[in-house]
Amino acid sequence: MPKFKNWISAARLRTLPLSVSGIIVGSALGSDKPIWQTSIFWLAILTTIGFQVLSNFANDYGDGIKGTDDNREGEKRLIASGVISPKQMKRAMAITALITLTIAILLIYQSFGSDDFMHSLLFFGLGIVSIVAALKYTIGNNAYGYYGFGDLFVFLFFGLLSVLGSYYLFTHQLQWDLLLPASTIGLLSMTVLNLNNMRDIENDAKNNKNTLVVSLGTKKSKIYHYFLMLIALFLAVAFTLFHYNSPKQFIFLVAFIPLLLNLITVFNNKTPILLDGELKKVALSTFLFSILFGLFI
Repeated sequence: MPKFKNWISAARLRTLPLSVSGIIVGSALGSDKPIWQTSIFWLAILTTIGFQVLSNFANDYGDGIKGTDDNREGEKRLIASGVISPKQMKRAMAITALITLTIAILLIYQSFGSDDFMHSLLFFGLGIVSIVAALKYTIGNNAYGYYGFGDLFVFLFFGLLSVLGSYYLFTHQLQWDLLLPASTIGLLSMTVLNLNNMRDIENDAKNNKNTLVVSLGTKKSKIYHYFLMLIALFLAVAFTLFHYNSPKQFIFLVAFIPLLLNLITVFNNKTPILLDGELKKVALSTFLFSILFGLFI
């Protein structure tokens, strides 16, 4: 039986701050009181963490059984190394999905009560879709992560669904300008995935994992990376200007200092594996952005 620390490793805890960034932003925009005082916020955080851990387990399983991780550099994968068996990982995925769905049901009930059946059904459906998306990233013959669609799904789930969904859970309504901060989180999440795929470009290409980076090549992937980061900054500034009250609202720009430094690192990089350390920097900077943006917007 794998040790607890091995399951912690498979859960990839360093990905969790990024996964909850959209919840922080959407909840801060939608709540009329400090978000840490609300049960909806904490249930949404737990639900999102559950989906992220499920996705990480599924990625380890899918890439592991396909042999994609057999010779990868960087962080160890548990299926490929034989520490966790495919059967054990499948059981862990089933348990994680069940627990996460249970928390999601509690979240839906807390937001809509027992009378609003249509909204409850809609969000339950989104929960099921999130589980399927987590599993299908690398699992199966038609895993979308192997055909360059990972970036699109990250934008949709980490950005739009996370921010707009959490906002709706509080307010039961939407505003068009919320697409700006939702897109900012989505684009920053895509930069993390892009870094991950630039780091793994050689191994992915050898194993027919045709990520967007593999399709574009290193040079164009760097240009794509600059585009994602700068558009994310532009949209955050634009939203703040639309809702301007005080200079302190721009304190979130502090979080963009390491993000912009990342662009220099990416520009100068010639050894993909050296980008591994940038993943944590960009993920934590996005998390910092979400806190500063949420506190002062």
